[in-house]
Amino acid sequence: MTTAEKFWDGVAEKYARSPIRDMASYEHTLERTASYLQKTDDVLELGCGSGMTALRLSRFVHSIIATDVSQAMLDVGRKQAVRQDVSNVTFLSAEANTPPAGPYDAAVAFNLLHLLEDLDGALKQINSVLKPGGLFISKTFCAPLHGASLRFRAIRMALPLMQFLGKAPFVRFLSEQELGAAVRRAGFELVEQDSFPARDAHRFLVARKI
Repeated sequence: MTTAEKFWDGVAEKYARSPIRDMASYEHTLERTASYLQKTDDVLELGCGSGMTALRLSRFVHSIIATDVSQAMLDVGRKQAVRQDVSNVTFLSAEANTPPAGPYDAAVAFNLLHLLEDLDGALKQINSVLKPGGLFISKTFCAPLHGASLRFRAIRMALPLMQFLGKAPFVRFLSEQELGAAVRRAGFELVEQDSFPARDAHRFLVARKI
């Protein structure tokens, strides 16, 4: 079992019960994502967590393969799919660096890229399983350039100790520019970029496979 898998298995039930901190931003992310999807699309999600986003997006597409490193997270998603009577979402165990073979019309990854130790490798693998012209849609935590909240500063100070104690996963503090450059290096052209919420923003990004 990898360190990441062990961590997310341990917090799966609590994570699934936790309310979304900024529901307005989450709904906006779903709306922007859905605007790029079609009912005929086969979609791959990396780092699906408890599966809530995959289940929300399922009505806009033909199928979704929702993947995560945590079996406990995937089990939560499978149970929710049964409760919601969603039949076009399949939950599979996979790391971002070894996604299930495609080809897919689109791949999505929300709140994941900053948690990957080999970001360049993962982005190249995601590109490889997309159809020509396929879309990659993500929303990623990026380090604030200025005016970071007290909460962010406190977390950054405490993170090394939390990681040492096994209470936090690997975290990469990317700038928005570094994220965009990594996506372009992997063979994508950027289609849309936005940052929200206003404080401690996350970068919403849409890219097309070249």
